[in-house]
Amino acid sequence: MIKKFFDKIRPSFEENGKLHAFHSVFEGMETFLLVPHTTSRCGASIHDAIDSKRIMSFVVIALLPALFFGMYNIGYWNAQYSHIDASALSMFFYGLAVTLPKIIVSYAVGLGIEFIVAQWKKEEIQEGYLVTGLLIPMIVPVGCPLWMLALAVAFSVIFAKEVYGGTGMNIFNPALVARAFLFFAYPTSMSGDAVWLSKDPVLGLGGQVQDAVTMATPLGEAAAGQPMSFQFGDMVSGLMPGSIGETSVIAIAIGAAILLWTKIASWRTMVSVFVGGAVVAFLFNVAGFESNQVANIPWYEHLALGGFCFGAVFMATDPVTSARTQSGKYVYGFLIGALAIIIRVLNPGYPEGMMLAILFMNMFAPLIDYCVVQRNINKRLRRAKTQK
Repeated sequence: MIKKFFDKIRPSFEENGKLHAFHSVFEGMETFLLVPHTTSRCGASIHDAIDSKRIMSFVVIALLPALFFGMYNIGYWNAQYSHIDASALSMFFYGLAVTLPKIIVSYAVGLGIEFIVAQWKKEEIQEGYLVTGLLIPMIVPVGCPLWMLALAVAFSVIFAKEVYGGTGMNIFNPALVARAFLFFAYPTSMSGDAVWLSKDPVLGLGGQVQDAVTMATPLGEAAAGQPMSFQFGDMVSGLMPGSIGETSVIAIAIGAAILLWTKIASWRTMVSVFVGGAVVAFLFNVAGFESNQVANIPWYEHLALGGFCFGAVFMATDPVTSARTQSGKYVYGFLIGALAIIIRVLNPGYPEGMMLAILFMNMFAPLIDYCVVQRNINKRLRRAKTQK
């Protein structure tokens, strides 16, 4: 039925059709709903039955557990600080009402720009924003204004993606570039105690929360020299303040299992990030920095705090901006985990660290791959000389 519908309206979008100006939109919708019958004609040595849109769809599915829990978490904290006895379902729908506008704005602005660029360049719409459009709302605080989110999305799509040539050509992770833009352009809306709690009276749950109510993240408390008010169990479950999709280790682990089972994400990169973070955090623990509370956070809590797990699973494993050689993935992942903890401990003004660590290593991923390839070439040359 879907195929017949697209076959019927196709002539209107083809050359000389009355809707030819929207050919890229038509092609994008058709290939999203139906597997395209075209294959690569050049530049590829391995062919697969699955196309890029299908791969992106699996990543979106893997993100859903963290997204749904993030929605519930928003409603949960709103009910807690509003002193309302609300059901789990009503708390979820409250979080849905708060998060859905952010997702709509992200896709509307990002896909709108991609549609315009694709039509202008007379190319197909690239599918990379299917994931980026969902990632960006999940890594910002719940209190981020919609207009600010729209600016970040536009900046990310234009300057972190399209200027490099589009999907597959970008150096930096577009979702993290959007967050970096918000952090450096509007720091008061990305940090502090007031940005982690929704104050909007949505669906009648919570009403108007008092302006005096604040809710610091565990890392924010530690950076300020205060004792953390959350236990390790809270960090694993995710019932604590943080960005919308980054709090629950359990939900993120479900997404990681999906990515690894479908072989979309590299386990080498993912595991290396956790190993690098654990090793450096442990070294800080035994070093005895008495005046630095972040350095004294147990290494296993470091891995569960902030955006560490989310970054390791969904950001560091981005196949476009990460290392692509097998050995390089170990180095790339280890350095991300190590840098994230170093930034947390040594920079009290920015206790998170994961965003900057991944963006920094995005720059060095090609160099890591180059070194690995050259090492293999030199090894084979030495072997050939020895055999002669």
